[in-house]
Amino acid sequence: MTHILHRSIAAPLPIAVGGAGPWLTDSTGRRYLDASAVSCLGHGHPAVVAALHAQLDRLAYAHTAFFTTEVAERLADTLIASAPAGLSHVYLVSGGSEAMEAALKMARQFFVEKGEPQRRTLIARRQSYHGNTLGALAVGGNAWRRAQFQPLLIETQHIEPCFAYHCQRADESDATYAARAAQALEDKIQEVGPETVLAFVAETVVGATAGAVPPVGDYFKRIRSICDRYGVLLILDEVMCGMGRTGTLHACEQDGIAPDILTIAKGLGGGYQPIGAVLLKQEIYERFANGSGLFQHGHTYLGHPMACAAGLAVLETVARDNLLENVRRQGRRLRDRLHERFKNHPHVGDIRGRGLFYGVEFVAHRAAKEPFEPKRKLHARLKREAMDRGLLVYPMGGTVDGTRGDHVLVAPPFIADEALIDTIVDRLGEAVDAALAAP
Repeated sequence: MTHILHRSIAAPLPIAVGGAGPWLTDSTGRRYLDASAVSCLGHGHPAVVAALHAQLDRLAYAHTAFFTTEVAERLADTLIASAPAGLSHVYLVSGGSEAMEAALKMARQFFVEKGEPQRRTLIARRQSYHGNTLGALAVGGNAWRRAQFQPLLIETQHIEPCFAYHCQRADESDATYAARAAQALEDKIQEVGPETVLAFVAETVVGATAGAVPPVGDYFKRIRSICDRYGVLLILDEVMCGMGRTGTLHACEQDGIAPDILTIAKGLGGGYQPIGAVLLKQEIYERFANGSGLFQHGHTYLGHPMACAAGLAVLETVARDNLLENVRRQGRRLRDRLHERFKNHPHVGDIRGRGLFYGVEFVAHRAAKEPFEPKRKLHARLKREAMDRGLLVYPMGGTVDGTRGDHVLVAPPFIADEALIDTIVDRLGEAVDAALAAP
């Protein structure tokens, strides 16, 4: 009998007992190739392990109500040295949901201290995901995750996503579609009253809910312009797509913009410690510093020295080993191999993504883009079949509207080589065929 409450109670989970490079090993000796988005340096990386040992020998914990630490200061300096333009300060937390909660509170306090307390409306996009805490869940657009908790959620506004496969018309150029998709934000701001709008929240490349959906054309430049026009803060969520995952340290670099607030997490710690961060503009920091003198928020373990040591070691390793170039190079191979394997598959509707962050969407009828019946739970079958073949990927359901649709995210570690990419695609292809063949 087990006394732990797991995410899923339906079936027992294998017990992970070790990891080396891109591989995890369970208690039976079976090995799994980990392409599930978090472990960007793989497992047991000597540089990170050494940094954690060294930090533990110096200091494991100091409460941030009383102290800062050298390692937290170094991590913040390193993050800002490579941050998008205008971001000047870092608030260190323990994960992605915490980062988003902090970002939302930060935006609200900024306007309160600015003398605009009427700004309370948060706008985000349908088919987005921003975390599982109540504030993050409220701003997210994942219908299934929100449903049973709806009565507990603050009121937020949602617009259509920039989702080319499902929303771009056949006769639209990328430029025309980007303009139409961005216009939805301005229309919503006008609808609810510009003076009430606090922030627009978006994943730069949409992750778990829709499956590695990149923006089209100059969509985010238009979004940035609209936010500036109405004095609305732009919060970009790069918890999943950031920290090198798409081939640049921050995904928004490829869109030529900088947000007012940026949230990061998964790739920051690479799974070695729970850590996340909020990067904020100088204007926001100065408003707090020259006003109340504090940010009214906090958790016991924010800025934890062990977590900061892991984050700093990950960043230093990515830079030292030129891993962003490897992400770009192996990302091109991943794209090409996925297209070779699936472009003519009758049940693959779309292959999309950036860098080592790709999604494959499955359909019952390719021409009509018609998804499989939700009761089939294709994504769950795919996860089982992939694990049976020693592959960890990230399948999800509800791709189209929160209920219908299935996709899989493929996110290998930054240390991947060509042979590893080939193994991932080969095993994924076998798993897809097996999942589709099941009655």
